[in-house]
Order: sequence, then C-alpha cells, then structure tokens
Amino acid sequence: MGDIWDITARYKEKMNVGSRGDRAIFGGGQTPSQINIIEYVNIGSTGDATDFGDLSVARSRAGSAASNTRVSFHGGLDPSVSNVIDYVTSSSLGNAADFGNLTAATGYCGGGSNQIRALSFGGSAPGYVNVINYYTLASAGNAADFGDLTTTVTERYGPASPTRATAAGGFSGAADAMTKVIDYVEIMTTGNAADFGDLSANRHSLAPYGSNTRGIFAGGQSSPANGTQVNIIEYITYATTSDTTDFGDLTIAKTSLSGSSNNTRGLTLGGYIHPAHLNVIEYATIASTGDGTDFGDLSAARAFIMNGSNGPGHGGLEAELPQRASAQDPYLLLVPGSTRALIGGGKGPLSNVIAYINISSSGDNAADFGDLSVTRGLLSACASTTRACFGGGKTPSVSDVIDYVAIATEGNASDFGNLIDEKSELGGAANSTRGIWFGGYPGGGSPSAGTDEIDYITIASAGNATDFGNLSAGRRDILAATASPTRAIAGGGWIPGNSDVGVNIMEYVTIGSTGDVTDFGNLTDTRWDSSATGSSTRGIFGGGYKAPGGTITTIDYITIASTGDASAFGDLKVKRSACGATSNNVRGMFFGGSDPNASNHIEYVTIAATGNTVDFGDLSTSNEDYAATSGNHGGL
Repeated sequence: MGDIWDITARYKEKMNVGSRGDRAIFGGGQTPSQINIIEYVNIGSTGDATDFGDLSVARSRAGSAASNTRVSFHGGLDPSVSNVIDYVTSSSLGNAADFGNLTAATGYCGGGSNQIRALSFGGSAPGYVNVINYYTLASAGNAADFGDLTTTVTERYGPASPTRATAAGGFSGAADAMTKVIDYVEIMTTGNAADFGDLSANRHSLAPYGSNTRGIFAGGQSSPANGTQVNIIEYITYATTSDTTDFGDLTIAKTSLSGSSNNTRGLTLGGYIHPAHLNVIEYATIASTGDGTDFGDLSAARAFIMNGSNGPGHGGLEAELPQRASAQDPYLLLVPGSTRALIGGGKGPLSNVIAYINISSSGDNAADFGDLSVTRGLLSACASTTRACFGGGKTPSVSDVIDYVAIATEGNASDFGNLIDEKSELGGAANSTRGIWFGGYPGGGSPSAGTDEIDYITIASAGNATDFGNLSAGRRDILAATASPTRAIAGGGWIPGNSDVGVNIMEYVTIGSTGDVTDFGNLTDTRWDSSATGSSTRGIFGGGYKAPGGTITTIDYITIASTGDASAFGDLKVKRSACGATSNNVRGMFFGGSDPNASNHIEYVTIAATGNTVDFGDLSTSNEDYAATSGNHGGL
C-alpha cells in the first residue's frame, strides 16, 4: 500500500516551519576594528540580535548574498582587501565555512542574488574597480567574471529581484566624486551592466533591501569623508527602468548601514554617525510607504556589516512555498501560485483533454487534469494565480466559449461565459486580475480574414468578455502573446492580404486600462503560429511558420518594460509551430506543436539567460495548437 498523505498537516508544516525563511543573518563589520561576529534576528518579529557564530576571517566592507538555505559573505577588509568567500547554513547555528574566492581581492563590494546565483559588484582593490563576479550558491567554488559596471566605482549597493540585481550610488573617480546612478543586470545572464535610473541625489554607503517587485535604498552619505549623513528611504520597481520614488525617512540620518529583508519587511542594521558607530535596527513594510520604526539592537555598535536573509526572504528569492519535484505530489494541490502548467485542447486531432506538469521538476511526463467543456483546438488560455480560463477555438466550427478550472484541483472545466464574437487562432495573456485575448479568426468570409478585436475578462468573476480596444489591423494565427503584471504584448500573425508571409509586428496594451494597441517593435523575422511566454521582465517568442521556408526554430526575446525590436535568444530543438507555451517566471515551457507532424515533446529555457531549449519530458499524446498557461507566469 502506498503512502497516505495528511495533506492538512503537510500544508500547515510548510506554512510554519523555518523553510519559509524569516532570518536576517549578518556578519562582521567595523567597531572601529574588524570583527568576526555573526548574528541573526527573525524579521517578522521585533527584538535584539542573537548570536549565530563567527566568520572564518574578521572583516568589514564586504558583500553578501543568500539563497533560502545559505548565506554567503564575499570580499571585504581584514584590514587589507580580501578575496575570501565563506558561508553559513541559514536554518542552523555555527561558524562560517570556506566557500571559495573572488577573482581578485576586493573591499567595499556590493552583493546581490537570486535563489541560484550570487553577484559581487565593484569595490576597491585598493583602486576602484568596475568588475562584477558571480558564483553558484549551491556549489562551493571560486567566483567567475560576469561583466562590468557602467563605471568604475566603490561602495555601490543595491537590492535584487529573482531576475534582476541592482547596484546604486558610490564613489567614482580618483577625486572621490560620488554618483547617483543605479545599474542593473539580468542575474542569469553574463555581460555588462545597463543604466536603470538614478537615486534622488549623489550618495554612497547606503543600505539596500527589497521584495520580489520593489527595491529599497536607505540612508547613506551625501559628501565624502566625514560629510553629511542622510535619512532618505526611496524605492524602485524592478520591472521598470526609472528613477527612485520617495518612500519615507529613517529614524535618524546615518551612513555605512546594512539592509536585509523577507518579502514583506525590510531591516536596516547598524551604521555610523560621525564619529560614533550605531547598534540600532529599524524596519519598514516594503509594499507600503512610511518612516522607519525601531526593531531592536545589535549586540555591539558597528558599521559596514555584511548581511543576508533566507527565503522565501529577500527580493531575489521567489515568493512561494518550497515545492516537491513531482507533478503528481498531492501537496501541490494546496499551494497557491504553484508551478503547475495546464495544457488544454488541440486540433490534430481535436481534443478536450487538459493535462498538467510541474514546471519546477525535470523529466516528468504530463498527467491528466480533466476535460474542457467543449472539444476544440486553436484556442488560447490565460490565468491568475488560482484560475485558468480557456477562450475561443475551433470545434471544428469557430467557438466563443470561455471555460475555466481551479489550477490547484483536478477536474473538468466549467462554463465561464463567452467572447465578444466567435473566434479561433487568438492570443491570450493576463495579469492577476484581467485576462486578455488578441485578434483571431472569426470564421466565414475570406479564408485569410482576421479580426482586430481585443477582449478582456475579470478572471475572478465569471461572465462574458468585454471590448478592450483594437489591434492596428485584423490579425489571425497570433497565438503568441505574453505579459508582465502591467503590459500584454502580442507578436506575429497573419494580416489579410499578407497571409503568405506573415508579419513581424509586436503591439502592446496596458492591462489595467482599455484602449487600442501601441507599437512595441518587431520580431527578428516574420512568422505566424508562433508561441510566447515570459517572466515579469522578459518576453520570449518561439518557433512558428515562415513563408517561404516553412517552420522555424528561432526564439526571440524582448524586455517588456521598454519598447524596441526583439533580439535573438536561441533555438528550439527542432523546427516547430503551433506549440503551447507558458512559464513559472523562471522557466519558459514549449509543449507539442507541429514539426510538421503533431508532436508530444516538452522543452524549456531559462528565461533570464539566453540559449537553446532543453528537453523536459513528454505529453501523453501528440498534438498541436494547444492552449497553455500556469498560476505563476510572468504576468503574476
């Protein structure tokens, strides 16, 4: 007899044990001499710091990073510049262990991470440097070169999201000139940093922290040497590129402080007000705005502390519960925003099957979820964190049906309502509130006729779709649409009179408003029957059909918050069109399609990187023109 699961107990366990990650762990610092102390606090509470252990080397002015299991400390002064990387296991207590070395000894370096990679930004060696290093948190070893900052700078610090890391302010140039520039990189790529925007004023030695969506910069110094300390707190939204916005004020003006956070609350630790070091810890709620509040005290007054937090903790870590590897794990049924992908329908042959996989696993074949209310292909899907909606399609007549399922439970779809008109070959995208369908084929009339209609629904409320606006022209065979939480983008397709070659057009709407599309830029090639997915910052368009030439392997990408033409990402394993596609904000998945025969292959890419697809597993049957979505795609 197989294991019997106590689902309620397992859910409570995952909601309450330390694996959720609530520790801020911080090491070293200057008192004014370097120290080796490591301490921690529980971010969700208030109180004084507790002893954790010791660093392998006493030092200050170093960088730090964290996954949900490890906190690492890199570089610094001991008092000479150091290349040491050491780490602790965040759920335990004890002394730091050796991890490896930076590419060169560096002090005054920043740090940032997601669940996989840690980054070190700039610093002093002892001259100012623009080097970015990276290392993989799960595997001890030496750091490697990532690229360069936009300028040679020291004391540049910043928060990170799961996909982007930032670095702000600092000293630049021999005369200790300060900067207000904020740089950013995509963590899972390599390459030089790009400009994000500016702080409200030039400053250095500020404290960074953040959530998955918002990064915070607190305090710092606005002039060299023993100059003016500031109490400024300001923030950015990672998915955009822009200057900071005012958040509030610290309880006192201070510099050389450190920051740490879980996904809700941010802490600032210690600091310096000439000539005194500080032991103050204060906190703020990241999603709101307001002034800092007293949290407790460090065991000793100090500045230039190295800090980290376990997860789902700081902004670089996913805001979801840890999940098991199998799509068949019953625990997934209770996890909001889980990594389930749903794949529904198909036209070769017409199908009503809904299958599912767990995107975070590897090698799992799809499992049966239930059935659509109407057998059909050439449909499209959109989803919130809890509900997936399937709209339109061919039965073989053109359909206006919208049906839905609850992502966390298995079963057949229920009636939701109807599209404005009957149509197939439409593109679907969503954020957590609205689902949007672009264009499509309304049936009848010219074989190549498409519609310019854009429909939308409120996903939480069953009912008929409402008119949103219009595409720039009638288009069918779009199927390729993706979204961030604010923008939805549709790419490629056929336009009447141009059906033999397709189009390379990309157009977008702001999901929370209504109105006609705005031009975004062009795909690298004309195509239809392409597929699209993405993260909250990057859109991916894969495969499709190009005439002359037939099906293609090309994958393009865009940065959703900007506008402009797509860039080359990599290739599908084989030429395919009419795939289903979705993501969990980290992996982009492609399901089935035509190569030219119907396929059952599942492949994936890491969205924040570039490169070719990797084999994942198989669908239970071969088909094409699926609808695919998940409860954790880039629009959520």
